[in-house]
Amino acid sequence: MNLKDDSEKQDFNRTAKPQSESHRAQCNIYVIHRHDASHLHYDLRLEMDGALKSWAIPKEPPLEPGAKRLAVQVEDHPLEYATFEGTIPEGEYGAGTVEIWDKGTYRLVDKKEGKVVVDIDGERLRGVYVLVRLKNPKNWLFFKKK
Repeated sequence: MNLKDDSEKQDFNRTAKPQSESHRAQCNIYVIHRHDASHLHYDLRLEMDGALKSWAIPKEPPLEPGAKRLAVQVEDHPLEYATFEGTIPEGEYGAGTVEIWDKGTYRLVDKKEGKVVVDIDGERLRGVYVLVRLKNPKNWLFFKKK
């Protein structure tokens, strides 16, 4: 058994065991914020290129294959935002309550123009998920692969 085999058997969100440097290098921050603003929605955030790429999902993210969700790409957020929870005051952009709905890490499986495939290791979402761009460049489809 090598380090990679050992790392693949661990859920580092649930254990204090240290991760190997190679395992950490393959994983990025993943978080979903439940944002109760003017409309309740969920913000999917994936660490990419030194920021959190973000998509607003109007309905609860899919836990099982078959369910598809609209995901509207919004502005990138700083990496520090991954741990943010709290209330954004009235009159401010995004006013409302923000809480972490899910968090963990992800590994990029494939990324090309208009398609991102990630293997998510979260507390609620686990498995391979896909984002596919629709005709409107801000609109994506988000779903779990079978």
